[in-house]
Amino acid sequence: MAHVRTLLSGLLGAALLIPLQPSAAASAAADDDGRTVDYRGLRVTLPADWRVVDLDRNPDACVRLDLPTLYLGHAGTQAECTGRAVAVRADTLHLEPLAGAPERADIPTVAVDSRTHLREVPLRSDSNELRYALRRSEVMATVSYGMTPDAVRRVLARARAVATPPGPAPVVPAAPVAVAAPAGGPGPRSAQEPFKGEGFDACTAPTQKAMDTWRAASRFGAIGVYIGGRARACAQPRLTARWVERQAAAGWHLMPIWVGPQPWHNAGTGLSTDPSEANRQGREAAEGAVAAARSLRLPAGTVLYNDLENYTDRATWDAPVVAYLTAWTQRLHELGFRSAAYVSVSSGVKALSAHYHQAPQAMPDVLWAARWNLSASVGDADMGLAKGTAKWAGPRRAHQFRGDHDATYGGITLNIDRSWVDVNPAALAAKDKKPRI
Repeated sequence: MAHVRTLLSGLLGAALLIPLQPSAAASAAADDDGRTVDYRGLRVTLPADWRVVDLDRNPDACVRLDLPTLYLGHAGTQAECTGRAVAVRADTLHLEPLAGAPERADIPTVAVDSRTHLREVPLRSDSNELRYALRRSEVMATVSYGMTPDAVRRVLARARAVATPPGPAPVVPAAPVAVAAPAGGPGPRSAQEPFKGEGFDACTAPTQKAMDTWRAASRFGAIGVYIGGRARACAQPRLTARWVERQAAAGWHLMPIWVGPQPWHNAGTGLSTDPSEANRQGREAAEGAVAAARSLRLPAGTVLYNDLENYTDRATWDAPVVAYLTAWTQRLHELGFRSAAYVSVSSGVKALSAHYHQAPQAMPDVLWAARWNLSASVGDADMGLAKGTAKWAGPRRAHQFRGDHDATYGGITLNIDRSWVDVNPAALAAKDKKPRI
């Protein structure tokens, strides 16, 4: 928590927290310290390599987490979002009016009432994102970072107020604070219902209009939603418990996805090559995913999917990948949830299959295999499994058969991956009773 406290001390000393009259739009200028941006009475000095994206002027722009950026305004459709996992997370800052800011459930939010008093210390962020509701400034500040928030702290610490005529203190609504729902509490049940059919996933949760249109005009019945993780590529400004509830009520089968450490060498987003350390990372990922799921009011028993990307060096990565995914599974079971692993046929599927006999009960309950062969099937060949195998037999499979393409239904285009899904969460506990290999 040391880095969190450092960021908070920077916030408390910054002029961000002085009450100001909001400006109508953002403006950019230059001073002796470098490029500056004015937004709603705040002047922020940016590092030279940062982009500035005005979301009011470009509502289709994606709130990406892999490029150093200052985002201004409420997020729009995010139609330009692509990708799912990133090797390098960047430092970003998203400033938007406090009024109308979404009640984010996937990252912790802390309300700041004054320059000298902090109401509470935020929870640990498993997705390397934190939000600060600056009530007196009428601004919501969302911080995203790679390893630590220090660089963003420096940006905030240098922020100052733009001189404005004095006026009455603004009346600001109470800031939303993400609070985890009790385990097993009421929530959407669609993630627990059996489903067989076609599904898709997108980097960021689509708008409600898009979801309603696609529900009526497409053959999709399931959606993969990225609920967090340190390697997540896109922010989720629309991902709220209410969003989840509405999709469940419309009949969507929900596939919550966690993008944890990956089989690549990176101090921020990489998986350890040491199986014992990878085991610890798997348990930690499970705890972060469960916290996010509970905040979204997904009930106990929901299948949580771990996105682990393809790798080519199996000699290095097979052992830690198996350690990570079995630890992920065991910890999810301890916390009352079911597990799934999204892995490539050429790497993760082979690794899990080769070690299945060692600990069948610790294997993911559901196997989601990526093989872009355009075959909407969960047959053994499409899953990269031996013909006639009992591994992940029954309603325990999903096959991503096409990746990263634009699809249009009802006049609305999204960048998606397609999968064929055959999963019955209610029946998954049976695999623990009679392990089959």
